[in-house]
Amino acid sequence: MGHRLPSFLLYAVCGLIFLLLILPIFIVVPISFSTATYLQFPPPGFSLQWYKNYFSSRDWTQATILSLQVASITTIVATILGTLLAISLVRGNFKGKNLIYSFAVSPMIVPLIIIAIAVYFFYSKLRIVGTVPGLVAAHTILTIPYVLVIVSATLKGFDETMERASLSLGANPLKTFLLVTLPIIRPGIISAALFAFIVSFDELVIAIFICGTTAVTLPKRMWDGIRLEIDPTIAAVSSLLIGVSITLLILIEFMRKKQIK
Repeated sequence: MGHRLPSFLLYAVCGLIFLLLILPIFIVVPISFSTATYLQFPPPGFSLQWYKNYFSSRDWTQATILSLQVASITTIVATILGTLLAISLVRGNFKGKNLIYSFAVSPMIVPLIIIAIAVYFFYSKLRIVGTVPGLVAAHTILTIPYVLVIVSATLKGFDETMERASLSLGANPLKTFLLVTLPIIRPGIISAALFAFIVSFDELVIAIFICGTTAVTLPKRMWDGIRLEIDPTIAAVSSLLIGVSITLLILIEFMRKKQIK
């Protein structure tokens, strides 16, 4: 019993934390089906009117399409740059590797508000506030560290003897990477890309500073909805995003298990 008590306390604390994290879902989702004209829990009745309002509203759909565009472009750019950086840092043998790695992952450590203020003042001088390229560049800065960490971990668990065997049989480094290395680390790259997509699609702090009035993303539109509106459309959008996030996390876990196998 003495040995089981610490384990029981650990599971109890973890269970409590997990409950607190998912508890808002059991409030937001029912509100999204409410018949009330404002945020009310428990809902007086159930209706799909707020989902219909979301899909029929031009403001909401345009913000969603813009977020999908920005997240998709960001995912492609961050995955390519992050993968190349991971390969150079893991396989390269040069001075300053640790310093470069620390600098590359610093956006995960530095508070977002600091990055957002710096990006805003930089963009204001270039006059690219409220533009899609500006959003993509800012989101790429935030997502490259996730790609770098995940792909680096994948490469460190990779058996390099297969690469050496390919090179010894006459294949050049590029062909070896495309035909040997890439197929093996592909699950890790896909997982990194999914993480980059989630981070970019859900990003709010930087969006508040640089979206302006012409490039409003979905998280920014949700923020404005919370501040200026009280109808349950925001709950419907939140429920849809929860479903998308859960689906992507399941795909990431699937890719992780595939990589282990």
